[in-house]
Amino acid sequence: MILKFEQGPIRPPNEARSLLLRITRNCPWNRCRFCPVYKRRKFSLRTVDEIKADIQAARDAADNVKAVSWQLGFSGQVNDAVISQILASPGHSDSFRSVALWLYYGTGACFLQDADNLVMQTADLVEVLSFLKEKFPEITRITTYSRSRTIIRKSVESLKKIRQAGLDRVHVGLESGCDQVLKFMQKGVSAVQHIEAGKRVVAAGMELSEYVMPGLGGRDLWRQHAEDTARVLNRINPHFIRLRSLRVPKRVPLYQDLADGKFSMQSDDQLAREIRLFLENLEGITSTITSDHIMNLLPEVSGKLPRDKEKMLAVVDQYLQLPDEQRLIYRVGRRGGAYESVADLERDPATYAKIKQLIEEVRDERGPEGLEGFIAELVDRYV
Repeated sequence: MILKFEQGPIRPPNEARSLLLRITRNCPWNRCRFCPVYKRRKFSLRTVDEIKADIQAARDAADNVKAVSWQLGFSGQVNDAVISQILASPGHSDSFRSVALWLYYGTGACFLQDADNLVMQTADLVEVLSFLKEKFPEITRITTYSRSRTIIRKSVESLKKIRQAGLDRVHVGLESGCDQVLKFMQKGVSAVQHIEAGKRVVAAGMELSEYVMPGLGGRDLWRQHAEDTARVLNRINPHFIRLRSLRVPKRVPLYQDLADGKFSMQSDDQLAREIRLFLENLEGITSTITSDHIMNLLPEVSGKLPRDKEKMLAVVDQYLQLPDEQRLIYRVGRRGGAYESVADLERDPATYAKIKQLIEEVRDERGPEGLEGFIAELVDRYV
């Protein structure tokens, strides 16, 4: 018997080592012009019985993995030897292997997929969460995605019931606090609704992780986007603010606006200035900021407010104050995965020289505009 259960297409970067369980399928809104996920896929609710069957299958998989450990003489511990045997053995499903890796990493975290699980009836979600906690008492954190428009349809009392059943954290795609940007991007929510939804999640006792998309205002609305987004977050004071810079691959609706000249993307330097303005306007909150995605140019923009605000501003200034050639080398190195910080420019002269040579070759072959296209190709691999 092959043990398997359903899993969705995405999860937040910080949930890479979490147990992934699909609670709903796809996105009930699915109109955001910048989003490449779920397009041309129909949203559907899964029944409670379906979800419970998947949870049981995941439990059976976990027990099977531990049985392998006992057979190998490791008393249930999922160590290098156990995980190596499981990953090398044919016949296991991807979801089975994901459970084995979850046990190996030992995070105790579980992420519920897909895009908006709070759209479920409160009683159904409570039943699912209770069953999950019963079957996996070793789980220490349960998180999920949801939309602000969905959250405000639930009372704080309903959200508290969901929290008590086991949901610890909600990830919300705020993206922007500027109503002009939200309307143009067809986000389906207003700044006021973002604020109300965020406050309700916090009032219910859950951790709140708000995603912000630098660049979403383009060249025309970048200032309003930065300032209004900071203003909204100042009203919410979420536990986490996660930066996820805009990219526009050909498969997203926004690409046509880009091609038609209705939307203009910012350069990396302009985006850095936008992020600086955004940071400057965050006041009176205690959120943790993270920049945990390869699409972000400056991953070191990370820290706890208000303590680390000046440190984060200094990261942006360090980049902006680089000579033109070094900024270019850093951009290519970062987009290619060679650099994690501006300081890396000085740590490895050999890599620096290779990147410089690559830039010269691409510029000779494609010209200045072709070089920018090359850099875009490097980062768009990760969208």
